[in-house]
This record gives sequence, structure tokens and C-alpha cells, in this order.
Amino acid sequence: MKKVGIMSMQRIVNYGSYLQAYALKQLVQQFDCEVEFVDYHVCKPIIDDQSESNNKIFRKIKKGIELIKYKASIKQKIQFFKYKESFKNKYFPILGISDNFNYNPDLDCLIIGSDEVFNCIQKNSNVGFSLELFGKDNRAKKLVSYAASFGNTTIEKLKKYKKDQVIGELLKKFDSLSVRDNNSFKIVEELTGYTPSYSLDPVLIYDYMKECEKIPNININDRYLILYAYSGRISKDESKWISKYSKQKGLKVYTIGGIQSCGDKFIDCSPFEVLAYFKNAEEVITDTFHGSIFSIINHKKFSTIIRKSNGNEYGNEEKLSDLLSSLNLKDRIVTNVEDVENINSIEINYENVDSIISAYRSQTIKYLESNLKD
Repeated sequence: MKKVGIMSMQRIVNYGSYLQAYALKQLVQQFDCEVEFVDYHVCKPIIDDQSESNNKIFRKIKKGIELIKYKASIKQKIQFFKYKESFKNKYFPILGISDNFNYNPDLDCLIIGSDEVFNCIQKNSNVGFSLELFGKDNRAKKLVSYAASFGNTTIEKLKKYKKDQVIGELLKKFDSLSVRDNNSFKIVEELTGYTPSYSLDPVLIYDYMKECEKIPNININDRYLILYAYSGRISKDESKWISKYSKQKGLKVYTIGGIQSCGDKFIDCSPFEVLAYFKNAEEVITDTFHGSIFSIINHKKFSTIIRKSNGNEYGNEEKLSDLLSSLNLKDRIVTNVEDVENINSIEINYENVDSIISAYRSQTIKYLESNLKD
């Protein structure tokens, strides 16, 4: 039995990061492989954020202060705090992750991906800058990536911070390269001269709704709309509009993944229960990559709010536009929340979407098989 490692964002407290890691593990295990998650050493971020301390205690205090400032009820703030604090103890063991970090193990194959594993020009001290995410010092007989993303890192940023050469040299050492978006595709081509495979996020490839026995059936009396966004990212004006819109439609606003001022109820649940909540939702509003994917695999009416990048600040335009375009769903994009009313009234041709995903599934199985079965 081959020993395969997955190096991903598996320790990030985030439903999307968790479910993509779980999905890729399930896909690899189909090839009769023993799978383990591999950690990388988190180094100082490339972009120096003066407001961000390297001290974990200070960072936790800062997060606590931010939580107090969020516009939401005290009850929901407490629920959100408990959710963040208990996540790893509750759900990491299901992935096979312990408190002991797994650095540089001997492997038959190391898969780097999916998620934003190549997003190296950023200021998040929880992720930092690590060349191990590009395969440095690995002890695997074979090195591949799967649906890896540079996120908001562009070729211009790599050149500006003088990281293009070292990353290009490391990428050339991969046996196979697979990316999940056009920005990443172009970077790999320019730095290596190779044409990588284009793959969908594993949450779309692994058929969660048919194959995952961990997704429960839930009975809820409310008719509800899911607002899936990180805490504080939905603006005051957007919250006001969403609150008014949901009341007009007779829907409660269930917030998942973050608390918002317009939320009627914050849902603290397992990653697998998230998919059950999406399954029963009337509609979805999100500004996240995986919030869009959770909507798609549950055949929901949804709108995705696009936010443009501004310098080194957060932006989701590149990855979300690319994802939705690849599935012929670019018409679900909104830049003004008020457009949600029109977009969520339009039915989606999910027969066509499922056909596209099915083709990518076949392509993914071939890619993984070619790298895991010699």
C-alpha cells in the first residue's frame, strides 16, 4: 500500500479548508493508499503587517477585541467564540490530525493542495511564507500538486518581492502540477514553461451529497436564508438590506462561518452539518469561494458577492470569477447586494452544471490515478 501525504490548509479553522482536505483524502483513498496530512513550518509573512504580532497570545487578544467590536448580539458573539475555540478538538481528529505536527515524513507521494497553498505574498501570520508549500525539503519519491491556488498572489507581486525565481525553480521539480484557477495557471506557465492541469476544488469532485455518510438529516421548522461570510465582512449597509430582504420573503437569516449584524441565528455545527444546512436552505448569499461551492453541490439559488482586490488587502474577484465562469455560473455574481433579489429569483440549470462537474471528475480521477498508480 502506497503511503501518500497531503500538505494543505488542514489546520485552518474554516469549514471550506476542512471540507476540501477531507474530500481530497477520500479521493486519494480510493486508490488503496494510506493517507496522512503533512505539516509545514510557518515562517514570517512576506508582507509585514505592523498591526499583526507574531506572538500567539497577542494575536488571540486582538481577535477577542475584534469580536467585541462586531455588530452582533452578545449571545451570537459567545457562540462564535465557542465555535472557534472548540473546532480543532472536535473535528481535527476526524481528519487524522493530532496536536503533534507531521513534518517531512518519508512518503511514496506528496500531494500539495488544494486550497491557497501557493498564496505566498500575503500578511496572514497563521499561514506565513513557507517554501515547504512548494515542495522544499520534502522526502517523497513523487511530488505533485492538486487544485493548488496562488489566491491573490500574482506574477507581479512575486516579481515585486523577488520570489519569482526561487518559486519557479521549486515548481520545476514537481512531477505533475494541477491548479484550480486561471491566475495560478498563468503563473505556473510563466515561471516553469510547463502547462499545468486545470482541476476543480475537491469539494466539487468528491460527491459529498451522495457518498459522505457523515452528513446528517436535519429537521428545521424555520424557512431560512444562509448568509455565509467571515465575521465583519458584510458591511453595515449590506446587512441592512439583507435584513429587509429576508423579512419581505419571510425568511430567517442563518449565519454560518461568521457572525453578522443581520443574522437571526448563528449556526455552530460540524463541517458535515454545514452541508445539511445548505441542503435545507431556501437560498444563499455569500462572498466566499466555498460558500459558492456548498450552494452548487446542493443545487441552491445563490448569489456571490464579488469584492475587488485593493493593494495587499483582501479581494475575491480572481478566484470567484474563475470558479463561476468554469461552471457557466458567472451570472450569479453581484457587486451590489441589492442585485441579489433579481439573481436569486432566477432558476439555475443544474443539469448543465452537473454535466460540467462530471467531466471534471473523470479528468481528476485520471490525474490522480496517473500519479498514484505506477
